[in-house]
Amino acid sequence: MESLYRPELATITKAAPMTATEKYFEIKLNSGRELGHKPGQFVEVSVFGVGEAPISVSSSPTKKGAFDLVIRKVGNVTGKIHNMTAGSTIGIRGPFGTHFPFDETKGKDILFVAGGIGLVPARSFINYVLDNRKDYNRVTVLFGCRNPNERLFTDELSLWAKRDDVEFLETVDKPLDTNWKGNCGVITTLFPKIKIEPANTFCVIVGPPIMYRFVIKEALDKHIPRHHIYVSLERRMKCGVGKCGHCQINGVYCCQEGPVFKYSDITHLEEAL
Repeated sequence: MESLYRPELATITKAAPMTATEKYFEIKLNSGRELGHKPGQFVEVSVFGVGEAPISVSSSPTKKGAFDLVIRKVGNVTGKIHNMTAGSTIGIRGPFGTHFPFDETKGKDILFVAGGIGLVPARSFINYVLDNRKDYNRVTVLFGCRNPNERLFTDELSLWAKRDDVEFLETVDKPLDTNWKGNCGVITTLFPKIKIEPANTFCVIVGPPIMYRFVIKEALDKHIPRHHIYVSLERRMKCGVGKCGHCQINGVYCCQEGPVFKYSDITHLEEAL
């Protein structure tokens, strides 16, 4: 119980910019223990004397010795973290929250739909599936962002696109220049390009709030069952332990009962999406 409230010292082992607003960090706990997270969970990152912020874990649990975070610069805490380099010390609480259905989906088809920074938590599950590829059936990854400059993990995107056992499609809202040769349009424009077996497919959706309603409609139009659709609502969280009320949706606390929710469980929560 004490570990829920007391940050554990950790060291940044790698730091690298990814976009104009996102930066990649590899973190190692000073105790030497593994984080022990599951795909979809998050941690609270502390900058001592400044504050803390909830951040989704981006690496798969199959990565040992360290874990990955991608942090968007949006305020005091994240701004301070962006100024840190390899060797800097931070605090880590967690992991917290629910996770993606990595057990329930074994032997099934999985459709990942990630928009923008939503790729960060989705990547944890995607890489877990790819590291345990024999346990899963067909894997489809759809990724979209506003423009090519906002693409994350570009090296991994290229690797996914080259794999024979993954169907990878991506799009950008606006190409900005003529160097982009891929699909143009919002992420829902990718749905007509894929074929699925609805009863055998699980759909994992992570992205900006405006994306959810339209992507869920596409999934339902393809007859994917509501209880096979999973969404992450981590954008609402703050303290991680159900104390601040920032993430409350009616009687539901996202940091306690989420951030990963089965769509069939939250259809009555109009504010959720």
